[in-house]
This record gives sequence, C-alpha cells and structure tokens, in this order.
Amino acid sequence: MSEIRPARARATVTGRARATVTGRARATVMIDNARVRVTEWRFRAGEATGWHRHELDYVVVPLTTGRLQMSGSDGVNEAELVAGRPYFRAAGVEHDVGNSNAFEFAFVEIEIKDGR
Repeated sequence: MSEIRPARARATVTGRARATVTGRARATVMIDNARVRVTEWRFRAGEATGWHRHELDYVVVPLTTGRLQMSGSDGVNEAELVAGRPYFRAAGVEHDVGNSNAFEFAFVEIEIKDGR
C-alpha cells in the first residue's frame, strides 16, 4: 500500500515487478482486542508475508518510504508508499506482499473489527 488521500485511498501502483522472496516478513501483534488488531510488519530485502486473505477492513501506515510488491489475482504490481501516509483497504483482499527494496521496509497494519 501512497499519498495523503481520503480515508478510502490505496497505495499508488507503479507497474509490474518481480522480487526474489528470500524469507518471511516478521509480524508483531501490538494490540488485539474486540475493536482492533494492530500489527507491525517488518520485511528485510526480499522477504514477503506469504499468500493471505484479509477478513477485515484495514489501514496501513508505512513507517518507511519505499516500494512493496503486491502479488494478487490481477498479477504482480509494485506500490510506492511514503512514511506516515496511510491508506485504507476493504476486507476481501487476497495477496502476497514483498519488499522489493534493498533495505528493510516496515509498516503498521490496523485491522478494524465490528466489536464495541
């Protein structure tokens, strides 16, 4: 997932990309309660999340400026993200996200639950 945009914006997709996956990104759950799950994701160069489906709406807040490779049903694309500039995605997204930079990339993912 980007420029400052309205809450339902997505990251800027810049084109097709192919990165060599060398390992798994590290996920650290920071908060998990009835209303939200907040996870910090850290990717060394070439690491990826692995294929997954988002069951909840979510917001991504990049901690790093750089590129992420998004592999989904529509192929492989690369997204430019800017530190501190969030984007929103609705539930249902299926993809693998990889770091196509030569440096570590990190973001915080905030999943929105229905509980109150």
